[in-house]
Amino acid sequence: MNVRMNLVQLGLVALPLLSVAQPKQLITSARPSTARTVSHTTTVSVPKQNAQAETAQSQTKIDAVAKPAEEAVGDPNTLPLFGERAKTAAQIDAEIHFLNDCDRNFATRTEASEFFANRGWDYVMDGQLDTAAHRFNLAWLLNDRNPDAYWGLGVVSYQKDRLPDAISMLKRGLAVADSNATLMTDLATVQLKYFQENLNPDVLEEADQHLQRAIALNPGGATPYQKLSLLNYLKADYPSAWAYFHKARAIDLSGLDLSYLNELLAKMPDPEGVFK
Repeated sequence: MNVRMNLVQLGLVALPLLSVAQPKQLITSARPSTARTVSHTTTVSVPKQNAQAETAQSQTKIDAVAKPAEEAVGDPNTLPLFGERAKTAAQIDAEIHFLNDCDRNFATRTEASEFFANRGWDYVMDGQLDTAAHRFNLAWLLNDRNPDAYWGLGVVSYQKDRLPDAISMLKRGLAVADSNATLMTDLATVQLKYFQENLNPDVLEEADQHLQRAIALNPGGATPYQKLSLLNYLKADYPSAWAYFHKARAIDLSGLDLSYLNELLAKMPDPEGVFK
């Protein structure tokens, strides 16, 4: 299974409670640096020709035709799914050339999509968010059933503090990977942050449903329990917040967030007396 970056573990273990500060990471991963790992534990060995699809002709053409639109409404290459706007004839022509280049350099468009998605994750880790967004868009153009394309665009949107876009992209990723517990947890994490800004109880309820399903799919993961603890904290249900916090502790003591623990202690002493 494709192990994707779990942002919670690099800077988002617990969301800043009622804070305007934005974490710098959303999704992180234990992806190996020496191979491109794709879905269902398949590893793609990228021949030299494949890298050519990301450079020179096709890439330059797509960049060039975006410039007129960029002046008015921003570069569509860096917007989720190219902004989902009507495309000019020049943009369509550039995309056709890009797809043709990929057809020559990759065995399938699915493989090409995985390649560009993996490049997107690399750029996310380097903090080059616009370049990452473009690569995820290209991955989507090649295969609109690649969940990493939506997942990556959700991460980029989150890091740009565009939470509605982040939620929309992560939901679309979940629509094509509906048993991915990590993706569910990331979606719930963004929804918890969004709830802190708009206090919409429906958002909190959705986050609860995603986390409960993530636990059902992977009961051995600590992060969904930590998020459920935070969710119940936000609902002022401190006994439940403690109960979920201790479930997370029982699975992974090292992953507990001490800042959040102090927040919880300030609201209610630990019923189990473990933390003072």
